[in-house]
Amino acid sequence: MTHRRRVVRVPASSANLGPGFDAFAAALALHVEVEVVETGRFAVVTDLDVARDRRNLVVRGFEALHPADAFEFRITSTVPLSGGLGSSAAALVAGLTAADSLFELDADLLAHATRLEGHPDNVAAALQGGFVVCAPSGHVARFDAPAGLEAVLVVPYEAVRTSQARAALPAEVPMADAVANVAHAAQLVLGLVQGDLDLVARGLEDHLHQPHRAHLYPRSAELVREARSLGALGATISGAGPTVLVWTHFEHTGGVVEALRRRADGWADVVRAPFETRGADVRAL
Repeated sequence: MTHRRRVVRVPASSANLGPGFDAFAAALALHVEVEVVETGRFAVVTDLDVARDRRNLVVRGFEALHPADAFEFRITSTVPLSGGLGSSAAALVAGLTAADSLFELDADLLAHATRLEGHPDNVAAALQGGFVVCAPSGHVARFDAPAGLEAVLVVPYEAVRTSQARAALPAEVPMADAVANVAHAAQLVLGLVQGDLDLVARGLEDHLHQPHRAHLYPRSAELVREARSLGALGATISGAGPTVLVWTHFEHTGGVVEALRRRADGWADVVRAPFETRGADVRAL
C-alpha cells in the first residue's frame, strides 16, 4: 500500500506592524514544518509543548477540510509558541494546506484560516508570505519587503496572554489618534512599496494599541521607544506582544543585534529573522 504524504512549511508572522492594527502583517523566516503521513491511524508526534489530540491546531486546520483519522502529524517548529509571532496561525495554515493538497480540494484557504483564527492578518501572511494589508471585506494586498530592510526579534521569556492584551484596549479612541494612525499607516506602506526606508521609519508610530498595552510589558515598550537610539529604523510590538520587531537597514543590523543583546540580557532572546517572501509551501513525498 502506498502511503500518501505531504510536508508543509509555513512561516511565522508579525501582525499590526505599528499603526496597522488588525490590518497589516509580515511573514518572517521562522517556520512551522509538518509532515502528514497516511498511516491508517491518528497520531500527533512532536517534541513541542502542544496538544497531541484533536485540539492540536494543525489537526484542527486539517479537519476543517477532511477527517484526520487515518493520518499521523509530525510537527517541528522554530517559531516561539507565545509572544505574538503567529504560531497558531502557522499551525492552522499548515493543517489546511496539507489537507487541501492531499485531497486536491482547491479550497479557499484564506477564508477557512480566517474563520478558524478569528482575523485575517497573521494567516494571510502565513499563506502568502511577504507583507500583507487586509481589509475587513476579506481582500488582501500583498507585496515583498524592499531591498535592504531586515528584521530582528526580541522575544521576552515571560509571555502575556492575548486575552489580556485585547482587554487592555479602549472601546473608543480619540479622533486625533485615529487620524495619526491613518497617516502613519499610509507612510509605512508607501515607504515599503517605494523602498524608502526613511519613510518606513516615520511610519512605524502607533497611537491605537501599543500605548494602551505598554503596562503589560514595560521592558518591551521601553525598547520600542529606544530602538532608534540603538541604530535601528524603529521597532513595533509584534501582534499582541510582548515580542518586539526591530526594523533595521542591512548595513546596521550587526551593530543593532549586539546592542539589543546587551539591552535584553537576562529577560529576552534576540533572534535575527529576515522578512520571508515565501508563504505556505507544500511538497509531496
